[in-house]
Amino acid sequence: MIKIFVDAARNIQTGQSAAGAVIITNNKQRQLKSSLPDTQNNQEAEFLALIWALKTLDSTTDIIQLYSDSQILIDAIHKNYAKHYQIYVDEISTLVSLHKLFLSQWLPEKENLGAHNLALQALK
Repeated sequence: MIKIFVDAARNIQTGQSAAGAVIITNNKQRQLKSSLPDTQNNQEAEFLALIWALKTLDSTTDIIQLYSDSQILIDAIHKNYAKHYQIYVDEISTLVSLHKLFLSQWLPEKENLGAHNLALQALK
């Protein structure tokens, strides 16, 4: 099983966005961060952060457990629908279809500080 903790950060003045992810595979942790394309809002950045994190995975046969503090992202994944972000939901669906099983769970921001801090670091 691969566990992914993902988060996004956004500078509201510049529109600059960044992603952070903590990926745990076989009890080994990778901490990743990256800038993202400029976004209209933080919700869009959250979708792009997950897409980026999924694209960093080496294997496409594992079970994936996603953790995010973005309620809109988790709801969109569960419903396979997001009114303003359907293009991203479709891309996420395509990426997760490569895996045996994809589970997603919302968690409070205070429990996602690793990914959050990585996103903030990438934003600077």
